[in-house]
Amino acid sequence: MGISTEAVQQLPSTGAEGPCFHCGLPVPEGSNYSAEINGIDRSMCCPGCEAVAQAIVAGGLNDYYKFRDTQNATGRELVPHFLDELKLYDNPKVQQSFVRHEEGEGDDVREASLIIEGIVCAACVWLNEHHIASMSGVLDMQINYSTHRARLRWDNSIVSLSDVLAAISRIGYLAHPYDPGRQQLLFEKQRKQSLRRLGLAGIFGMQVMMLAVALYFGQRSGMDAGIKNFFQWLSLLLTLPVLLYSAQPFFLGAWRDIKNLRMGMDVPVTLGIAAAFIASVIHSITGSGEIYFDSVVMFVFFLLVARHFEMAGRKRAAESSEALVRQMPAMATRLVNDREEVIPAVELGTGDHLLIRPGEHIPADGIVTKGRSSIDESLLTGESLPVSRSTGEQVIGGSINIESPFTMEVLHSGEDTRLSGILRLLDKAQAEKPRISLQADRIVSFFVGGVLLLATIVGIYWWVHEPAQWLAITIAVLVVTCPCALSLATPTAMTAATGNLTTLGLLTTRGHALETLVQATHVIFDKTGTLTRGILTLKDIRTYTDRTPDECLAMAAALENFSEHPLARAIIQYAGDIQPPVVSEVSNVPGSGLSGKLVSGKLDGDTLYIGSPKYILASTQHSLDGHELAHLGENGDTVVILASRQALLAAFILGDECRDDAAGVVASLQQAGKQVMLLTGDHPQAAQFVARQCGIEQVMSELSPQDKLQQVKRLQQQGAVVAMVGDGVNDAPVMAQAQVSIAMGGGTQLALTSGDMILLSEQLGHLPAGLEVARRTLSIIRQNLLWAIGYNVIALPVAAMGLLQPWMAALGMSFSSLFVVMNALRLTRMPARIPNRGPAQGGH
Repeated sequence: MGISTEAVQQLPSTGAEGPCFHCGLPVPEGSNYSAEINGIDRSMCCPGCEAVAQAIVAGGLNDYYKFRDTQNATGRELVPHFLDELKLYDNPKVQQSFVRHEEGEGDDVREASLIIEGIVCAACVWLNEHHIASMSGVLDMQINYSTHRARLRWDNSIVSLSDVLAAISRIGYLAHPYDPGRQQLLFEKQRKQSLRRLGLAGIFGMQVMMLAVALYFGQRSGMDAGIKNFFQWLSLLLTLPVLLYSAQPFFLGAWRDIKNLRMGMDVPVTLGIAAAFIASVIHSITGSGEIYFDSVVMFVFFLLVARHFEMAGRKRAAESSEALVRQMPAMATRLVNDREEVIPAVELGTGDHLLIRPGEHIPADGIVTKGRSSIDESLLTGESLPVSRSTGEQVIGGSINIESPFTMEVLHSGEDTRLSGILRLLDKAQAEKPRISLQADRIVSFFVGGVLLLATIVGIYWWVHEPAQWLAITIAVLVVTCPCALSLATPTAMTAATGNLTTLGLLTTRGHALETLVQATHVIFDKTGTLTRGILTLKDIRTYTDRTPDECLAMAAALENFSEHPLARAIIQYAGDIQPPVVSEVSNVPGSGLSGKLVSGKLDGDTLYIGSPKYILASTQHSLDGHELAHLGENGDTVVILASRQALLAAFILGDECRDDAAGVVASLQQAGKQVMLLTGDHPQAAQFVARQCGIEQVMSELSPQDKLQQVKRLQQQGAVVAMVGDGVNDAPVMAQAQVSIAMGGGTQLALTSGDMILLSEQLGHLPAGLEVARRTLSIIRQNLLWAIGYNVIALPVAAMGLLQPWMAALGMSFSSLFVVMNALRLTRMPARIPNRGPAQGGH
């Protein structure tokens, strides 16, 4: 007979022995697995039950526990139930909050972000990636070692998400959908557990070390055999808790590696600990030989210290990207018929109207429908100053409302928001491995096997030549050469660097981007929207009659209201609140100009013309000779002329201004040894003017997208490494051809897709800063790899010659790993220098 739900609900919530709330099996003593069900924290016997219970709650199926009348008292069929209940994650409603359907792919191609629990080293990452990637239907599986977040792409018509999660569980790990709150709880749980293991190892280790000192001096002064025997057995008893509890992660990791036929980094460490303990037990029983209980506890203590600080280091390295995740609020205030209702943000849909109060995070991308306020977008764009947003302007989900309440209409929510897109790109970049990392991984894949083979050879040698020393020396070789530092060298540095750049507003989307950016010999800029702002502005109004500039502007706006051309929009925007006269019988010649009869005003009844100089000449027969009009466009500006039948009235000079920091950026790149070029489709005058403003000597204009592509290929054939900076759809082919590409954050979606890096801040000054971070990142990675290799080259012969005690080997290996992590963390606090805005060259 099963256990009734009522009986289970009367048990203490957590921390007590008793049946598991999910399966009914006894909860082991000291177990701290639990899940919140119907507002109460319930005890679970294992991570499997915890995951299933959380999946049931996440799927909105809490009533399963409310109405069930029996439980399985024996726990039989627990694993089949676990696998069956993972199918909750296949429910479309459950997937809505964390699964994205990729556009442009098949209807069944999906992408999700997961957390993999149980990862302790790079070998765990390798095992999960290769095991899952080999499944039919899995398109890609990449894991970020620093954050333990996995990016999974799969074809749902071939394999389901529950099948993938079950496959991960079968190799000894636990996977669940990424949730920032749960990940924080998981980290806190791991941190507390790490401190408990470390504290126990430290307390019992000190006692064992005190007994070891007593035995050492007692052996020299003739200690009584009975006391010596008592101290040895007492050391054994004190070592057991350290071995069974504190060292448990190493043994579990080693068993998992061996079971999956993978030689991970826990294998040599565990062999060393086990060999030292077993030999010490045997010697304690026989009363002869050395005992190494002190070395065992020191191994475990030093290794735990290294892993604890490594865990904290990885968390710190990932803080920038995690801060982005926490930007999206859990709840939102929706307006329905002027009535407010608070709902989960995951339930928001396109067209919903929201109220955003001061201090609140904006829960979705949208457009302001009423009100005006300042918005803090610093974490998303790197722009430190708040930006003003009013009715009709767009706001980004995850940004913060600073000043006044406003209402907005939702355009994109959930996985479709800009913030979610940034996080996907960031996850992808941090999970992808640059070439230097792949080389290190290849070395590590053979390293553990080589260590075991070498330890065997060293052990045999010392067994033959000096049997009393063979065990201690073999243990030292096993422990001192652990390749942890080699595996940590790259991922920790990459995570720290990409996080630093993200806070700056420069998003890295490809793993190779930083490495290739440093190697680039040529930096090619597009003009419009890249070196310039990409927005036409009215620079000047020249009048040629007694009409004032405002009167001419009003007449121009009256005609331009009938056009959607960018030039027309710029004139209308500049006119602002000026009341335009009424015009009728408007005629539009696309790409040339407009004409219309003036109904009101001083020129009532006259026909007005506005457009290009050629259009005015053809329509009115007014001669431009002798006028300054013939020279106004020499700097690349666009001239729009307003005329009546009787005379030329005014000339409107419109242009696209260079970005304030463009000249300083070009100078910084040139000082860094990069050749800077400008490739544009604009006419020569505009291209040359911008080039003079920015200090660029190599300019090519009137280029089609194909012409730009051919120029980049020509440079590459000559051995150049090209970095392309652009924003428009015409730049996408060239950006794909360049070895590394940087897309402006305000550019088209196609250009952003082609970009290896995205300048979210739209501040060109962040580009040289990014180059500096990239250079420092590669330098630190090389330092880490050089340290890891150099350490092993020196430590291995020293250990093999018997010059290292086992505890000294453990200390050296731990210090090696800590050095690599701490060195990488320098990238998180490295100030990114932005070049001063250089003085414009040339000008009006």
